[in-house]
Amino acid sequence: MVKIRLKRLGRKKKPFYRIVVTDNRNRRDGVPLEELGYYDPMLKDLKLDKTKALAWISKGAIPSDTVKRLIDKASETGELIRLERRQPKPKAQAPVAEEAAPVAVAAAVETAPVATEEEAPAAEEAAPAAE
Repeated sequence: MVKIRLKRLGRKKKPFYRIVVTDNRNRRDGVPLEELGYYDPMLKDLKLDKTKALAWISKGAIPSDTVKRLIDKASETGELIRLERRQPKPKAQAPVAEEAAPVAVAAAVETAPVATEEEAPAAEEAAPAAE
């Protein structure tokens, strides 16, 4: 069975991949039938000959999940494209306990409803009339 998969190159902690067509019984880094392009995950560079990849798929080659995703993102002309990087989520910073406590207490005091003497009898009179 023929597969389209990644062949790892590069050094430790600095991966670089070639997108290759190979027999599934071959080693990951063995001699491929054909090289279709490359993918650099550190720089998010992708260069892939999409027409050759689709030709191999039409002949029965099965792409790996990662290669499927890369084929979808590749340009039709086979030129180098730069994939967008995912932006890290901003970390929520906890407020300093000394400064936050007086502000929180002051805000709670301002927003708490205060019943005055004039409002209290009006509320009591409205309740029996409703019954």
